[in-house]
Amino acid sequence: MDKIRTAVVGVGHQGKWHAEKFAALENTNLVAVVDKDTNRCQKLAAELNSTSLTNFKDLIGEVDAVSIASPTHSHFDIASILLQNDIHVLVEKPITTTLEDAEVLVELAERRGLVLQVGHLERFNLAIMALGKFLKEPQFIESNRIAPFKPRNIEVSVVLDLMIHDIDLIHSIVQSSVASLDATGSSIISNDIDIANARIKFDNGCIANVTASRASFKTERSLRIFQENAYFNVDMHNKISTIYRKIGIKPVISPDDISVEEQSYGASDALMAQSVAFLNSIVTGTPPLVSGRIGMQALKTALHIGEILQDI
Repeated sequence: MDKIRTAVVGVGHQGKWHAEKFAALENTNLVAVVDKDTNRCQKLAAELNSTSLTNFKDLIGEVDAVSIASPTHSHFDIASILLQNDIHVLVEKPITTTLEDAEVLVELAERRGLVLQVGHLERFNLAIMALGKFLKEPQFIESNRIAPFKPRNIEVSVVLDLMIHDIDLIHSIVQSSVASLDATGSSIISNDIDIANARIKFDNGCIANVTASRASFKTERSLRIFQENAYFNVDMHNKISTIYRKIGIKPVISPDDISVEEQSYGASDALMAQSVAFLNSIVTGTPPLVSGRIGMQALKTALHIGEILQDI
C-alpha cells in the first residue's frame, strides 16, 4: 500500500509534536507543515524533511490526512474545507467552539465517508486504557487537572482548555446521559475562567466531581473511580494506575481484606498511539476511538458548564 500523505496545520507547541509523530511513522509521508509563523514553520519543515506552507488550502489534492493543531477558533473553517475536499481530519480538542459547528463537521465527515477524530489524548494514556476491563457501573468519580499558567492557552476558558479532557473520559466511563449539572469557578490570572469545579449527575445515578485549574505552580492529572467492592486511582501525569479491591464477600475489617495492584506505564507515548490509531482508522475503515460525534458530546457538557459559570 502507498504511504498515507499527511500534513499538520498549526505547528506551535502541540502541532510540532504531531508533525514529529507523522514523520517518524513508516506508513506515512509528511508532505507539509502549515503555519502563519513562517520562521517557525520553515525551521520545523527543514528538521523533518518536509515542505513549509502558510496556507492550508495548498494541501488540497496533495495530502490524504491532516492533523489540525491551530487555535480552537480556527478549527471549523479549516476542518470543513479539508473534509469537503475528501481529506481525513484529526483535530485537537475541543472539536470546535460551538455545537452547531461541530454538528456540521460530523455530518460532513459521515456523509463523505471520512475519518474525523478528536484529539482527546488521555484516551490513549495506557494507565487509563488498562482500567477498561475492571470498570463496572461506577458510582462516584473524582478528577483533578491542575497545571501552571501558560499564556498560549488563554484563548478559551479552563473548561475548554483542560477540564474537557476529563469530561470526555468520564463520559466514556459512565456511558449515561447527563441528568443535572452544577458548577463554580473564578478568573484568577486571565480574563476568563482559570479555575473551575463541576458536579455532574448522570441518569444512571453516577456522580462526577471535576476540578480543573491553570493557576497553579504544580501539575496534577488524577482520576479516582469508586464502584462496588473496588476503588481505582489513576495518576495520569506519571502514568500509574492503582487498583484497590475487596477480597471475598465479608465486610472489610482490616487492610488484609483489600488487594492492591499497581502498574506503571511510564514508557508509553499517548500521542504516537493516537496518531497510529487515526491512520489505522483510515486504512481499515474502523471508527476512531474518539470520533467527531464523541468529541461533540464532551463539548456539549463543557459548554453547559461554561454557561453556568458565566451566570455566576
